[in-house]
Amino acid sequence: MLASLAATAMTLLAGCLSAPAAHAATPTCAVPGTPVAAAAPAVKVWMAGDSTMANASACPIGWGSQFGSYLTTDATVQNSAVGGRSIQTWLYEGNVTSTKDSTGECVLSSTAYSSRWTAMLNTSTGFKSGDYLIIQFGINDGSTTCPRHVGPARFKQLLGVMASAAKARGVKPILVTPVAAITCSGSTAVGNRGFVTETRDAAAANGVPVIDLHARSVALYNQLKLCPNNGDYTSGAVGAFFCNDHTHFEAAGANRIAGLIATALREQNIPLSAYLK
Repeated sequence: MLASLAATAMTLLAGCLSAPAAHAATPTCAVPGTPVAAAAPAVKVWMAGDSTMANASACPIGWGSQFGSYLTTDATVQNSAVGGRSIQTWLYEGNVTSTKDSTGECVLSSTAYSSRWTAMLNTSTGFKSGDYLIIQFGINDGSTTCPRHVGPARFKQLLGVMASAAKARGVKPILVTPVAAITCSGSTAVGNRGFVTETRDAAAANGVPVIDLHARSVALYNQLKLCPNNGDYTSGAVGAFFCNDHTHFEAAGANRIAGLIATALREQNIPLSAYLK
């Protein structure tokens, strides 16, 4: 009996070795009893954020438009980032007034969600269990005036609203601290964004991973030696990375920022890393 089984296995192995290369990876070449690795299920990566994440074909180009190039064909990107939005104006488009209440927060004329968030929540065409939601806000939220102004407590609350809704649908949220602009202190790039601590706090409170893109982007600017800078964003290494300002990205810069997200996914063992090339 053992001799017969061994002979069968050797016959199968010989057939695999002699098969054309195009068929070398087909299941018919597997030795009986050997587990075959299951293909990763297809997922969608949903994105919510501002102009530094948004899709565009010319400056400003958000890093979200470049992120798909780091993913396998088993993952697709639905980028719903929109320029100029705080987390509140993104969620409640058109319903955030220019008036502050007694707590200093912008008054909502309605709690109806924006079409972009409603689309994500749609039970037929929106979130599916196993998908991912990447959220990055905190740049426009620091405005002192409504409708973009968001206070620290409200910011954390709204991140929690989004994370909780995603988790309830089996979607895996990933919070991202706001990407840094280029600010130089002599020859050193330094941090310049608010809501970094609030993003980390919201991630901890909601039990979801956080990528500190603010710190990683500042480190990248120093690695590329983008400082010192005399305020000219039109030429040299800074001009190739940024638009004609200190905040938004050319395609090359956006791609490098997307690469930081990919690196963080791997280094932090975030499950979405299984879909990286």
